[in-house]
Amino acid sequence: MQPQSPLSLSHSAAPVTTTASLLKPLAFATRMAFSGMLMVGFAGHAYAEEVAELPAVQVSADQSRVLSRPYAGGQVARGGRLGLLGNADAMKSPFSISSYTSQAIQDQQAATVADVLAKDASVRASQTGGVVDSFFIRGFPIGEGNLGEVALDGLYGVAPNYRVFTEYAERVEVIKGPAALLYGMSPNSGVGGVINVVPKRALAQDLTRFTADYASDTQGGGHLDVSRRFGTDEQFGVRFNGSHHQGDTAVDKQTRTADVGALSLDYQGERFKATLDLISQQEEFDAPSRPFLVAAGVAVPSAPDGQNNVTQQWAWSKIDDRSALLRTEYELSDKLALFANVGAAHTEVSRLSDQTPTILNAAGDTTATPMHFKFDIERFTADAGARARFDTGPVRHAVTLQASTYRDQLARGSTSGTAVLSNIYSPVDSPSQNVSAPSTVPKVSETTLSGVALADTLSMLDERLQLMVGVRRQQVESDNFNATTGAVTSSYDKSAVTPLFGIVFKPWEKVSLYANRIEGLSKGDIAPATASNSGEVFAPYKSKQYEVGVKIDHGGLMTTVSAFQITKPSGQLTNGVFAVDAEQRNRGLEFNVAGEVAKSVRLFAGVTLLDAELTKTNSSATRGKEPVGVPSVQANLNAEWDTPWLSGLTLTGGVAYTGKQYVNQANTQSLPSWTKVDVGTRYRTKIDGKPTTFRAGVQNVFNRDYWSGVASYSTLSQGAPRTLQLSATVDF
Repeated sequence: MQPQSPLSLSHSAAPVTTTASLLKPLAFATRMAFSGMLMVGFAGHAYAEEVAELPAVQVSADQSRVLSRPYAGGQVARGGRLGLLGNADAMKSPFSISSYTSQAIQDQQAATVADVLAKDASVRASQTGGVVDSFFIRGFPIGEGNLGEVALDGLYGVAPNYRVFTEYAERVEVIKGPAALLYGMSPNSGVGGVINVVPKRALAQDLTRFTADYASDTQGGGHLDVSRRFGTDEQFGVRFNGSHHQGDTAVDKQTRTADVGALSLDYQGERFKATLDLISQQEEFDAPSRPFLVAAGVAVPSAPDGQNNVTQQWAWSKIDDRSALLRTEYELSDKLALFANVGAAHTEVSRLSDQTPTILNAAGDTTATPMHFKFDIERFTADAGARARFDTGPVRHAVTLQASTYRDQLARGSTSGTAVLSNIYSPVDSPSQNVSAPSTVPKVSETTLSGVALADTLSMLDERLQLMVGVRRQQVESDNFNATTGAVTSSYDKSAVTPLFGIVFKPWEKVSLYANRIEGLSKGDIAPATASNSGEVFAPYKSKQYEVGVKIDHGGLMTTVSAFQITKPSGQLTNGVFAVDAEQRNRGLEFNVAGEVAKSVRLFAGVTLLDAELTKTNSSATRGKEPVGVPSVQANLNAEWDTPWLSGLTLTGGVAYTGKQYVNQANTQSLPSWTKVDVGTRYRTKIDGKPTTFRAGVQNVFNRDYWSGVASYSTLSQGAPRTLQLSATVDF
């Protein structure tokens, strides 16, 4: 059976009967807020130049301490959020963390989280440029299904489901490796790492910022960012971000319209703190890009021109996301704080397009069946707990106790059209098909993930030695339903315990040696009807990571070297019996540099070397082979130079390399390695006293034709063509 595309995968999910009703007014509210903020914003006055170059990031004392003095001209933060443990300084964390600030997002002209993470050598996008962004982190897939795996402010189930835009992002963070204790089980069972988006909050200084931007072919728009604080002690904060973009993209026949409205409210009292984030995001495509399958026995043909689009010009896609997240914290004393958080998200999808085109031969001929899909996805998350600090002799403790729940529900309906033929090198336009919308959108799955976690960070020797220990008990309950009758076709109810052990030792002030042993969780299988043990329910699969590394803080520069091993088990059918006896093992080395290496010269560079292997399978054709979509080498080199001849002018450039990737487990089909070069420039100045920044960039400057990546279910994506990006930002 051929794998399906990301928007047609069936995954377990859970009932959230109130989510849609809670979020329905959000789109209207954010549009009204957009209009009001325009009037408030443009009535503002000029602000200091520092606001444009290095905006303050957070209002809470804990976060400001962690994120002060960022590296690389304000583009890389010095720490990130460790799930239930809150923010942590990277030098005091036993994990590998990358944290990209809003300054980096602006300077990169990144539209989505996938664009931001293109700089990270440990991360590769397995699919971008269409209606879904998905990733590999340390060689394991993230975000490939219908349940979003990007966290928002430390919680799953709130961020937009398929693509996360950057207008409302203060930071985009990546914790590399399994993190079941820190974040709980990932909704789609991802174990390679966690991507977390920290939303923008009101700044200490008033801000009214407008950005106009353009991308080839004729994709243009604007983004308004307004921040205000109110009250006697400025304890009330409001941050609004709104944007609109539309026009033709660099891909043939393709047009895109996107609207974002994000409102962030916060209260910072002496003891009580609260934040409320509301996000409304809509994206529409005509002729949306789709990933390809390759027929069995056919070698992957050379990549076509990145502008080519086999999707029919009458195809379209619409995705509407609405999200809400309320976080609260009350300090009973300087040593004890209580917290409670609740969030919900609702996603509606309507799409008529060629279902995953299959490449039939070396000539690049394809066949695809147009399908009219409708999806309705509801998610809900909540947690509560306590944080305590106390000493036992010379040992300082920071203890967190958390109880959490996550629920999701997936409904899906579809109707099929008639197969169309095309070619990746010479796309063929076929007559428009009137494929009717599905008459119903039945519930197909629901899941509840609940758990209790306890963690303690022990600090000794004036914080030169820190131990992090913890344990989480995770309960997984899910049901799958017959789309026609509504009857339960399979049911799952299992639990697992995942521990954490991490250690950081600082032999010198600027050097940290660290190690961790942490686990990830994936939903266990149910033995299929063809097995002699049909119906047997297996416990959640535990992925295990062992990692050691060293971090060096050179002042304006941080270097990290780490070595890791991750093993992920899975089930398989052997001689009529289904058992958990398959395994993938990824071993790797990571080298990363971020910051100023010389006066006016900054580097963001990294190399990831992966030795990935299917160590256990039931077939000699796949045992010992490399997993799908995992290259042996990933490398990035991004540099910036502030020119001496013109103050405010910066030249930028980047090179990305990805090694050979296999498309199937037997390693008989593969994608060749590829290298992509980007260049750009920006100029900071003042016009009429207003801080202003002009940016220009060219992605894939040599217009290289390449297959950018392959998903774990063997679909491959086309690399983007040469794309020009222009923007201008003004602080009023």
